[in-house]
Amino acid sequence: MRRVAKLSAACAVTAALALTATACGSTSSDNNASSSSSSSSGGGKGVKIGLAFDVGGRGDRSFNDSAARGADKAKGEFSGDIKELTAKTSDTEADREQRLSDLADAGYNPIIGVGFSYATSMTKVAAKYPKVSFGIVDSVVNAKNVDSITFTEEQGSYLAGVAAALKTKKDHVGFVGGVDVPLIKKFEAGFVQGVKDTNPKVKVDTQYLSHGSDFSGFASPDKGKEAAQGMLDNGADVIYSAAGSSGNGAIEAVNGVKGAWAIGVDSDQYNIPGLAKYKNSILTSMVKNVDVGVYDFIKSVHDGKPLTGTNTYSLAKDGVSLATSGGFIDDIQAKLDVAKKKIVDGSIKVKTTP
Repeated sequence: MRRVAKLSAACAVTAALALTATACGSTSSDNNASSSSSSSSGGGKGVKIGLAFDVGGRGDRSFNDSAARGADKAKGEFSGDIKELTAKTSDTEADREQRLSDLADAGYNPIIGVGFSYATSMTKVAAKYPKVSFGIVDSVVNAKNVDSITFTEEQGSYLAGVAAALKTKKDHVGFVGGVDVPLIKKFEAGFVQGVKDTNPKVKVDTQYLSHGSDFSGFASPDKGKEAAQGMLDNGADVIYSAAGSSGNGAIEAVNGVKGAWAIGVDSDQYNIPGLAKYKNSILTSMVKNVDVGVYDFIKSVHDGKPLTGTNTYSLAKDGVSLATSGGFIDDIQAKLDVAKKKIVDGSIKVKTTP
């Protein structure tokens, strides 16, 4: 399993400034997301893993499920135990702080906050439990006992943009963002740059489902479907969604239009059982290997050498990638490989803001 080097001090400072600009994390509606908890045991002889999921939790078919895969792998290898607590869209900071504290009080170590919304609460709780190792996905928490697990979403999204530009037959594509927070802007920026660098003539429609502190855009498949349908009606034939479970609605809309393609996010959505009936419309997915980051962190705690600081999973480290399931991008793979090489060697600098 690859280990990811820490960022330089300068990069870490830059990442810290993006504390409030994080996570493709909120992912599903409040249906089945009522601050629920579950646990599974592998005999209790190994690490006790605490997972504080974002809304939707296990079963969201995207972000949270990727984190769950990493924890499940670690549980299987280390005969561990997992305790899961799941957020609600109505959560307050106090709710998140209590969730993390409950896991620490119950003896779970490490504890992972899945999503940017845990940044403030983890800063407080990590200080109260200095002997517990905490991990946070898609945000930066500056504490001695926290591993900040981040990704270069803009780089993977650039490749998604290249694919979209090469596959559109109408020179018209779309981007659906869940919430207009800085992290999701990274997805938009990379995608649009990839499209325009490949074919400047291609039109890109962009729509966000909610704004500011309203995170419902990550949890509303109906809104995702409506937004994608509007783009399709307007002439777009490839739509990339970075919107949590709202993206499932966008995929459904695309599936209803012959010749149109959807680009998934976070997980390889072609292979998600719950989306199987739409898989032939999923061109590719911009996979964000949250499972790798979560597994690496848990393994480090198990090995007695907990990762800390900011650890970034980049395109060069296969932290982000384009899925090849279905074979729909096989004909353009050579061009995608060229674009990837240029990003990795620095020939292409991918923007993080639109």
